Amino acid sequence: MRRLNILIFSLVCLFNITGGRLIAQVTTPVNATGHIIAEIIPVFSASETSQMNFGRFAPGPQGGEIILTPENTISVLGSVYKGVGTHNAASFYVSGDVNAAYSITLPASPVILTHIGNIKTMLVKDWVSIPSPGLGAGMLQDGFQNVYVGATLKVGTLYDNPVGIYTGSYIITFDFN
Repeated sequence: MRRLNILIFSLVCLFNITGGRLIAQVTTPVNATGHIIAEIIPVFSASETSQMNFGRFAPGPQGGEIILTPENTISVLGSVYKGVGTHNAASFYVSGDVNAAYSITLPASPVILTHIGNIKTMLVKDWVSIPSPGLGAGMLQDGFQNVYVGATLKVGTLYDNPVGIYTGSYIITFDFN
């Protein structure tokens, strides 16, 4: 009992010393604000700005090839006679996020050009471009780049390729890396 009295006396003294208040540490919740950022980048796009044009020519007795470079130069092999007029490499305007790298994939197979008045055809093959095709070949340094494309046109004889206009289309793939 004596111990109980001492304990009670000690608590009463502590209560009087603290001014009748028992001190307890109380915590309150604290809020912090977080911030979010999202950035929309320009849409990656490509459009043809100049059509590929092998120009005017005449097939000879053995046929041959017309080579059109991405730099817009033309050379003739075999018995093909170059005519007067214009020719030009294809060009594409590629745009997107600044400093984005992209890949260029040229046609893997020859593309067929068909005479607009009959079923006669010519083949376009050996595609080349500036920048070169491949993974990460292109770079949109200012958010855009021009891509120039050339190829080789396989020309037959006059019987195989009679006078007239030949047309066709092809697909080039531009892909962000």
